[in-house]
Amino acid sequence: MGKLDGKIAVITAATSGMALETAKLFVQEGAYVFITGRQQDKLDEAVHLIGSNVTGVQGDASITGDLDRLYETVKKEKGHIDIVFASAGLAGFAPLGSVSEEQFDEIFDLNARGTFFTIQKAFPLLRDNASIIMNGSVVNVMGIPGMAVYSGSKAVLHSFARVWLEELKTRGIRVNVLSPGVIDTPAIRKQPEQAKESYKQRVPRKELGRVEEIAAAALFLASDDASFVNGVELAVDGGMSAV
Repeated sequence: MGKLDGKIAVITAATSGMALETAKLFVQEGAYVFITGRQQDKLDEAVHLIGSNVTGVQGDASITGDLDRLYETVKKEKGHIDIVFASAGLAGFAPLGSVSEEQFDEIFDLNARGTFFTIQKAFPLLRDNASIIMNGSVVNVMGIPGMAVYSGSKAVLHSFARVWLEELKTRGIRVNVLSPGVIDTPAIRKQPEQAKESYKQRVPRKELGRVEEIAAAALFLASDDASFVNGVELAVDGGMSAV
């Protein structure tokens, strides 16, 4: 038996990296997964890689109309949701004094507002004892220069979780934040070698995290293994934020 047998999951921005690996693992563990992505060709490729028990719905998590279309599809095909992993996010770097209004709005629109409405619009379809997972970042507790906007946009997620677990407690719905450190994803691989080496030196084991390690943590939070885990921000960063 799989840990998610018969469960219906929604994972946003799951066309690459951590979220795609999570979608693969969820299906391997028995779930049916709905994934989203902005670009149809990449979405189609992700659906092909996952292979079965998956539906791709093109859309942008910062656009509420796209979220409406996502959940209309879920309602029509499956009728309910057991797991939501709000994974869509956007990073950005700019020190104080050089942040544009456009950059601020773009990051907060996706990371904060988009995450909020991804969950709120899923609410009518959530079954009792469902699991809500939001994709955070350990950057929000590290005070890294130039990352104020990104850090702030991720810090709000734990506040969402604290409030929502109270609002949803009579239905047994758990709300947690999964906060990765620096993970070996396609986006990280595009960065200069010097930058990647700098990231490695911040991690006690001197290696970047693997997407499989994030997927395993998401599976834990989604499954009954985490039945007594609620309202936490789980750092999956190899100890980077602890030292």
